[in-house]
Amino acid sequence: MHDILQELADRRAAARMGGGERRIAAQHAKGKLSARERVELLLDDGSFEEFDTFVAHRCTDFGMDDSRPWGDGVVTGWGTVNGRLVYVFSQDFTVFGGSLSETHANKICKIMDMAIQNGAPIIGINDSGGARIQEGVMSLAGYAEVFQRNILGSGVVPQISLIMGPCAGGAVYSPAMTDFIFMVRDSSYMFVTGPDVVKTVTNEVVTAEELGGAHTHTTKSSVADAAFEDDLELLAETRRLIDFLPASNREKPPVRPFFDDPARVEPSLDTLVPDNPNQPYDMKELILKIADEGDFFEIQEGFARNIITGFIRLEGSTVGVVANQPMVLAGCLDIDSARKAARFVRFCDAFEIPILTLVDVPGFLPGTAQEYDGIIKHGAKLLFAYGEATVPKVTVITRKAYGGAYVVMASKHLRGDFNYAWPTSEIAVMGAKGAVEILYRSELDDADKIAARTSDYEDRFANPFVAAEHGFIDEVIMPQSTRRRVCRAFASLRNKKLSNPWKKHDNIPL
Repeated sequence: MHDILQELADRRAAARMGGGERRIAAQHAKGKLSARERVELLLDDGSFEEFDTFVAHRCTDFGMDDSRPWGDGVVTGWGTVNGRLVYVFSQDFTVFGGSLSETHANKICKIMDMAIQNGAPIIGINDSGGARIQEGVMSLAGYAEVFQRNILGSGVVPQISLIMGPCAGGAVYSPAMTDFIFMVRDSSYMFVTGPDVVKTVTNEVVTAEELGGAHTHTTKSSVADAAFEDDLELLAETRRLIDFLPASNREKPPVRPFFDDPARVEPSLDTLVPDNPNQPYDMKELILKIADEGDFFEIQEGFARNIITGFIRLEGSTVGVVANQPMVLAGCLDIDSARKAARFVRFCDAFEIPILTLVDVPGFLPGTAQEYDGIIKHGAKLLFAYGEATVPKVTVITRKAYGGAYVVMASKHLRGDFNYAWPTSEIAVMGAKGAVEILYRSELDDADKIAARTSDYEDRFANPFVAAEHGFIDEVIMPQSTRRRVCRAFASLRNKKLSNPWKKHDNIPL
């Protein structure tokens, strides 16, 4: 019996070493943690239960039968994050460069199946050279099996991808279908074709970092949601994100203890909006002053900065926030911001996360570039996302809400539950100057008349009261009381029931 137990201990020790001390040291030399170290830091101490420790590949071609390390380049299992169940896989770059084989894929698929079945998040740590060339089509089939589970799990359990090394070729499509992608600056990258292929085909000379690094994907492509300095920061922030999310679509978002008075008054908000309607202000100040303890987890901070998305808590419960940012492009909606916000709204709706919308939007960004690139269809994505969402929706208009952009931003017409406006808000087809130039075109030569017409238009329409008269605004509120009003609104909506007509699925304008 002792011999058998010793053999088990020896096998486990060998499996835990992955590709061996030398390769683990090489990983550390690059500033990267090993696959197991990442899992241990991500999960609560002592909570990790490993699956398939002794799985080995089945390939016999190209001399592969001479090297069959246990685990086959990926660590899989389950554990807890702050006591809540999660499933995880972590690719091990020290074993065949983390390349995906048939058995490697089977291990990942098993964990994904269990996560979907048991209703818990899936966290994938990607650090792989791609498909294992020695296995040919079996490796490609393995990727396809993983992709299928990403699709089936979408909207069922949260899926989070942590890119902590290379992720290239077909491997990028699994993270692309997950809900959130985090990257590490200077040590992780994603691209379909690498720099060498790009140079051969297009004669473009580009580095891996420029082509698919964290900066590129968080500011230009919007593929990634956030970038962090190192593995430690990324794993810590992933734990923080999981705390905001429900385990599955069968559960409500978690409720955490809070120490912030829901009725807290913020007098400084009364002067947040400048007297000059063209002067910007920082919408993040409002978000932080509404949120419990000023805690805000922003999503895609570096991309389409004219709109803000992220999570806060109100009375301990998770709320998704979508807010125009007057500091960038005056808060206009454009293609990128519409796509960014639409995806976020759909995620919140899929997982029963209520949505708070803070509005200061002068309209859609004009210009041939926007029209040629399809602002009509892309803007419709945000319209569609808000209109189909059945979760509690509370909207606060702080200043401008003009034209179609007013309608798109969770207006009463798109089944907004509570639609509030500050006294500083202006709800109209367009700004006073533009409206007067159209309505009184024949008087444009008379500056005094135009000034009088503009003043009259502002008195009549540059306020929230016309909309309030029609019931499109439920209440005009004092800015300082915004937190109290919003908390009470969401509290009253906790048992909201709303369903859309039966359909196989919708056809959002992609």
